[in-house]
Amino acid sequence: MAKNDSLLIRIQRLEAIEAIKVVIAAYGRGADAGNDVDMMMPLFAQNVVWDGGERFGRYEGSAAVRDFLLGSHTFIGWTMHYMISPVVEVSQDAQTAIASWYLWELAEMPNPDSGQPEANWIGAVYETQLQKEGDRWKFSLLTFNVRLLSRYSEGWSRIPL
Repeated sequence: MAKNDSLLIRIQRLEAIEAIKVVIAAYGRGADAGNDVDMMMPLFAQNVVWDGGERFGRYEGSAAVRDFLLGSHTFIGWTMHYMISPVVEVSQDAQTAIASWYLWELAEMPNPDSGQPEANWIGAVYETQLQKEGDRWKFSLLTFNVRLLSRYSEGWSRIPL
């Protein structure tokens, strides 16, 4: 392989990493727009799996993820997603990747007793797999690992899952 070929491959990998960071940011913007399916569904592969564990459930396939997003207003309202410290690793063939990042989220969620919206803190880690479809990167797996879920009024506390 010539030196220029090596440089081209390195540049393509860097471009892929930056493109994936744009997908991560677009996911946060879609979530902050009320889990807007028109914004979010183009980010998912047809075979996507969204796994939120026991608390939020596991959804396999784009139709199931779409239904989950459409129904999410029942358990979460206004949100502000901060996607922090993304780490992206692109495969050798530049057709798949893994990415992880921290989530710091401000959110309104219904109070379990009154049902009224209440301010909450959410701290989580996303661990994802992506695949390239044409010239676009799409999530094939999103794992949402909640590490902290606290009512703002009660201060920091870790809620066991």
